[in-house]
Amino acid sequence: MFYAKNLPMLERALRITLGLGLIFLGMFYFQAGVRSPAGMLSAGSGLVSVATGFLGFCPACAMLGRKLDKPARTRGG
Repeated sequence: MFYAKNLPMLERALRITLGLGLIFLGMFYFQAGVRSPAGMLSAGSGLVSVATGFLGFCPACAMLGRKLDKPARTRGG
C-alpha cells in the first residue's frame, strides 16, 4: 500500500456512520432550492468522511503525525 492506516476501527465506523448521515442531511433536509449551498457542503463533507472511513487513512491526521500503535509481535511459539 502507498499509505499507512492511521484511523482505528471505532473511528472508522463513526466516520462512515456520521458521513452517511451528513450525505442524507444534505440531500433531503437542505433541499430548499435546486442546489442549496448548505446541502452541497453537507453532502460533500459527508462524502469525504465516508471515503476516509473506508480507506482508514486521513490526510489531515497524517500531516499532524498521527499513527496507529502496532501490537507487539511475539517471537517463537
